[in-house]
Amino acid sequence: MIYENEILITKEMVDAFGQATGDLNPIHFDEDYAKTTMFKGTIVHGMLTAGLISASLTDHYGLGTIYIDQTLHFKAPVRIGDTVQITFTNEECFPRNRVKLFVKASIVNRLEVQGIGFHDEHILVLEGHAFIIKGKGKA
Repeated sequence: MIYENEILITKEMVDAFGQATGDLNPIHFDEDYAKTTMFKGTIVHGMLTAGLISASLTDHYGLGTIYIDQTLHFKAPVRIGDTVQITFTNEECFPRNRVKLFVKASIVNRLEVQGIGFHDEHILVLEGHAFIIKGKGKA
């Protein structure tokens, strides 16, 4: 693993994403409606979670990083209040600062184990590949 970052998902993030994209699907905003679905409650936009990968790539590879291509597979829902951990590893480097990466996002649940301390449980929420052109000044 070459990069790891954790982000707390807030209601404000979900509201702003919905307004910016126009995705006002009630599965993201209406708890009563969402309880009637297979998710049994509101969920965060999948693309909001995916967007955290984009921000993390820029954080690691520097300003000017360009996201050229991606494949994503959504595995589980994210909810407001979840802490999402973004991780990625280089799979292959190409000429002209191009890199293929394996990316994933997981929910981190910190569990207290009596007499031992804490244990982090990770629930995979998405995984896939990214192809980027590295920015300047970092990794």
